[in-house]
Amino acid sequence: MSGALAKPVMRGMLAKRLRFHLIAAFSLAIGIAATFKFAVAEPRKRAYAEFYKKYDAAKEFEAMREAGVFVSARPTGK
Repeated sequence: MSGALAKPVMRGMLAKRLRFHLIAAFSLAIGIAATFKFAVAEPRKRAYAEFYKKYDAAKEFEAMREAGVFVSARPTGK
């Protein structure tokens, strides 16, 4: 029977495949997290910082109060 098929190697197969998939999943997760941080989070942080450098909250509040947005803060009689 020299033409018989060889038996598949089953011993340790789960551990071997699990090790490979764990390493691949961990690497992929780290890569995606780094990509998100540098492609989304950092530009968003810079945009917010730039916006709030020239943002005047008191001026914005007065504009909304004059427009009648707030019920309890009526405009002073000007």
